[in-house]
Amino acid sequence: MGLLAVQPYVKVRRQIIDGEIVSEEEERKIYLYQDRLVTKHREFPIRDISDLSFRKMGDEGGLLYVHTSRGIFSYTVPSSPESFIKAFRVHIKKEYF
Repeated sequence: MGLLAVQPYVKVRRQIIDGEIVSEEEERKIYLYQDRLVTKHREFPIRDISDLSFRKMGDEGGLLYVHTSRGIFSYTVPSSPESFIKAFRVHIKKEYF
């Protein structure tokens, strides 16, 4: 199935090294296909996703929430995922709900 949208997100890892907290950010992407949503370590069939939502934090980014039948998964996004959420709602949600 074809790719509908891509949303960058950031995975932050924190470690304690020599008594100091060290943060490391890894840039990743969420891919929205007609039949699934894919992240680096997870794949959600579209039939399991009920919605996507966003909570703004700071000036530009925030948290993207993926609401599934297995729970809610959150992803830290550096910018608004408005177009990603719109792609989901226009191309997919109307077909399943």
